[in-house]
Amino acid sequence: MMTTSKIASDQIKAKAKELGFLDCGISKARFLAEEKDRLLSWLHKDMHGGMQYMANNIDMRLDPGLLVDNARSVISVLLNYFPVEKQADEQAPVLSKYAYGTDYHFVMKDKLGKLLRFIQSEIAPCEGRCLVDSAPVLDRAWAARAGLGWIGKNTNLLSAQHGSFFFIGELIIDLELPAEVRKVHDHCGTCTRCIDTCPTQALVAPYVLDARRCISYQTIENHNEIDPSLKGKFENRVFGCDICQDVCPWNLKAEVHHEPAFIAHPRLLKLTKEEWADMDKPMFNELFRNSAVKRTRFEGLKRNLKFLEEES
Repeated sequence: MMTTSKIASDQIKAKAKELGFLDCGISKARFLAEEKDRLLSWLHKDMHGGMQYMANNIDMRLDPGLLVDNARSVISVLLNYFPVEKQADEQAPVLSKYAYGTDYHFVMKDKLGKLLRFIQSEIAPCEGRCLVDSAPVLDRAWAARAGLGWIGKNTNLLSAQHGSFFFIGELIIDLELPAEVRKVHDHCGTCTRCIDTCPTQALVAPYVLDARRCISYQTIENHNEIDPSLKGKFENRVFGCDICQDVCPWNLKAEVHHEPAFIAHPRLLKLTKEEWADMDKPMFNELFRNSAVKRTRFEGLKRNLKFLEEES
C-alpha cells in the first residue's frame, strides 16, 4: 500500500478546481458507523417510499471497501449548478434548477474520470471508481467527512462558502491520501425556514425527510399515481423542487455556475404555461434529449402536468 504526501492532496484539489469543481475534499475510506443507525431507522419507518434501491446493498452504502477492493481514500467533489437565468413565465410549471441543462451524471462522470486519470498518471498508480448516484454511496456523509460542509436541517449538504446548489460526486481509490482534519460545524442554528416553508411538510423533523411527502420524490422517483392527499400543495412544481434550498439563508451566497453543459436549452426557460400544457413527445425529446428530466419520461411529465392542472 502506498501513502502519499499532503503535496499530492493539494495537487489533486488544484486539478479538481481546474476541471471546474467548486470544491474538493478527502476522507479515509472507513465504515460509516455513525450513519448506520440513522439510515436503518429511516428505512424502518418506510420514509424511502418506493425507492427500494435505498434498502438494497446497505452494507455497500456504509463500507466503501465493498465498492472498491482495498479502498483507502474517498475524494468528494462539488459541482455548482446555480443558474444565471430563470424561467420567464412566472405562471409556468416550475422545473428544478438542477434539470435546466445536460444530465449531471454525464458531466460529473466525465470530470471525475479525468481526475482519476490525473491521479494515476501524475500522483501514483491506483485503481478506483467514479461515482455519481451510480452506486450505493452516502454522498452527503462522505462530503461532510471531507470537510465540504454539514448536513443541514433540510437534509442537504450546506456550505458556508457555496450554499447548496451543487452536485456531489466521489472517487473511491485504493491509494492512501492524507484525510481532512477539519470537520465543519453545523451552522443551521435555530433557523427552521426549510421546515416551515416546505408545502407538503416532508421535513417531519430537523434533519429528517419523509421522501413520500417530498415533491421531488413524487414528481421523479414515484412511478405510480401522485399521492392525492398532496393535491394543492405542489406550488406548481412539475419536476423536482428547490423550495427548501431557495429559502435557506446560506444560499444567499450562491454564485452562478460557469459550466457550459448546464446552460438551458434556448427554448426551455421561455416556455409559457400554455406551451407546457400543450407539450407533445417531439417537443419533450427536443428539450430534454440530454436532460435529467428524461428520467421521468414523457408519460411521467404529462402525469405531473395533469396533477398541477387538477390543483389549480
